[in-house]
Amino acid sequence: MNDLAPQDRPREKMARAGIGALGDNELLAVLIGHGLAGTSALAIANRVLRAAGGVHGLTRMSLDDLTGLPGVGRALACRALAGVELGRRTLIRRPPARPRITTPFDAATLLLPEYGAHPVERFGVVLLDTRLRLMCTRLLSVGSLDTSLGNPREVFREAVRVGAAALVAFHNHPSGDPTPSPDDLDLTRRLLAAGEIMGVEVMDHIVLADTLYCSILHPEQTG
Repeated sequence: MNDLAPQDRPREKMARAGIGALGDNELLAVLIGHGLAGTSALAIANRVLRAAGGVHGLTRMSLDDLTGLPGVGRALACRALAGVELGRRTLIRRPPARPRITTPFDAATLLLPEYGAHPVERFGVVLLDTRLRLMCTRLLSVGSLDTSLGNPREVFREAVRVGAAALVAFHNHPSGDPTPSPDDLDLTRRLLAAGEIMGVEVMDHIVLADTLYCSILHPEQTG
């Protein structure tokens, strides 16, 4: 692609302007990766799209169809067809339903198997959308036997990054006792105050310990 300015080459253009700015031929060129001597990846992409009759025609092309085109080897054809198949699967496979986290029990059910029993303290957040459906769980810090690592700055940086509307903070007690410490209560107050400013609802702070848990904001629902 030496005939293109560096900023207009597909990968550079994608990094600069976003993937939506790329045309069909440029997207295919990114999948192809590199061209051959005297032929750029973009030129090969144009050749493939002409043979396919456009991007939709790629779904009907076989491996033999592609490898029969000049400059398209087996490895290149496999990459192109793999990209097409990934796109197809995003359309025909429904994503699994995301659980709603509305109670301390919901949060504990999600968190205890992975975070309940551990020899050092680990702190993280469960990030939720506007309908309180799980977006992701993020482990933010790992400490020593007696060190608390909760930091509101890290919590809300992650919440803003993924566009979360609400969150549940959590950490484990290596001692096996989920009773909140004074530091846990202080951190919860700071998270609530920061959440008010950031516009992200802090639904709870859950302390985990083996198979037990304690809800700091809803202690009557502790299990």
